[in-house]
Amino acid sequence: MAWAFGPTEDALAPEVVRLSRERTRGQAGVCWVSDGRKAYEKAVRRVYRDPQRSGKRGRPPLVLRQDVRLTQAVKQRVGGRVVGVEVRPVVGEPVACPYCVHVERLNGVLRDRLNALTRKTHAFAKQPTTWDALVRLCLFEHNWMRPHRALRERVGGLPGGRRYRPRTPAMAIGLAEHVWSWEEFLSFRHYQYKRE
Repeated sequence: MAWAFGPTEDALAPEVVRLSRERTRGQAGVCWVSDGRKAYEKAVRRVYRDPQRSGKRGRPPLVLRQDVRLTQAVKQRVGGRVVGVEVRPVVGEPVACPYCVHVERLNGVLRDRLNALTRKTHAFAKQPTTWDALVRLCLFEHNWMRPHRALRERVGGLPGGRRYRPRTPAMAIGLAEHVWSWEEFLSFRHYQYKRE
């Protein structure tokens, strides 16, 4: 949904939270899972506020949305080994699956598919625009063009005696009705996010 690049995660958290809110405008609140960094809590509490109109004159107060949630999964380590995970609800109710396994898996996919992320490589992304384009292209392919086996849907009447219809993550959440092709992607007129 959103990503940013910079020197530290604490510096990037506000930008990622802001972009996520901007790109999901009009939808229900987002469930956030993070590590124990305070930057995410601060950013979520600041960005997910809406004006609460009371009919009185003047600027309405900003109130935190009731449907936004932030749960922290903090790894406890002894000698470099993870020995436990402490789950802390920080904003709202705790998230049902408060672990970052899906994010870690996506990070692995990005490292596998983008040579600029590997060590000792000749495929550097020397400019932020190059890096941004690489990540966008890889994420689009992962979410819109690559069917995931775990998301397949059992459907009757498919040709060739097949029982399952392949689905991408974009299809699973209702953003697409079919698996996209490269030709469709390259010829589609899309909204370009403004860099500020």
